[in-house]
Amino acid sequence: MSLSRQMPVVLRAGYALARSVPRVGSLVFQRHNSSVKGRLSSTAAFDHKLQHRPHRIQPLPPFEGPMADAGEAVSNILYNTPPPSTQPMKRHILNMFVQDEPGVLARVSGALAARGVNIDSLVVCKTDVPQLSRMCVTLRGQDGTIEQVRRQLEDLVPVWAVVDYCNMDVIERETMLVKISTLGPLFEKKLAATEAAEYDIQVAEDPSSVHDFQMATQADALVTKNSNMNSIIQLAEQFHGRVVDISTVNVIVELCAKSTRCDAFLKLVEPFGIVECARSGTMVLARTPIETDENNEAEKDVASVDASLLPPG
Repeated sequence: MSLSRQMPVVLRAGYALARSVPRVGSLVFQRHNSSVKGRLSSTAAFDHKLQHRPHRIQPLPPFEGPMADAGEAVSNILYNTPPPSTQPMKRHILNMFVQDEPGVLARVSGALAARGVNIDSLVVCKTDVPQLSRMCVTLRGQDGTIEQVRRQLEDLVPVWAVVDYCNMDVIERETMLVKISTLGPLFEKKLAATEAAEYDIQVAEDPSSVHDFQMATQADALVTKNSNMNSIIQLAEQFHGRVVDISTVNVIVELCAKSTRCDAFLKLVEPFGIVECARSGTMVLARTPIETDENNEAEKDVASVDASLLPPG
């Protein structure tokens, strides 16, 4: 006799109903997807992470041994408590793929503020995929703290994934605009003091020489401006930058390079006098490794061995 005939009528009806529920659910899900027509919802990133998240490990069984008293428990806790971390502060670049909707930036900044992590730079832009944005955040902290921050950011609903580019080979760029003085702060102070002293002396001696004094002062300022401008242009060319604006007393330089090179350029032009500076923030893309033949590498390693160090025979 088959199993279905041995089961009571109520159990057979319940078994048939249980088998029909997934089919109805899948049918409703298919109809919902067909009605969306490619439009992503606000929880699409959360659904994606639930489907691709690995199965969690089952918890350990409860301990059924004898209970310790308060003194032993406190001593055990103090003994097993790890010491404070001595890891150095490192620079981390987090690249996040988020849903393009209002409020995402506020949730990300709130999560970072709750962990006590400061943001060095933040760049948000759209991608070639509709309703998907890329967010690049530069942070400084210990590896353990940043890893906790990365996992907490990845658990946010509108966040698809978070990648840490700290130990990866990447292409890093940052755009910077710097307004630099061509006269320089030292020359301006010296010129003002010299004009005030010599002007009074020459006016007292010969009032007709005021015009000549003004022409000489302007000539000195012109020579200083041309010399400083040539030096600034040469520095910009060494850093692959370019001058985008020139005025009577200022020069604006545009530079697109790594953050460290931007910092080095600022230190070099600081003696001229930095009037204003604007930086866009760090943007990164991971490099694609070039595939190499392992056999050729093995042959190169063998060929590089000194034959005199090999045993006889």
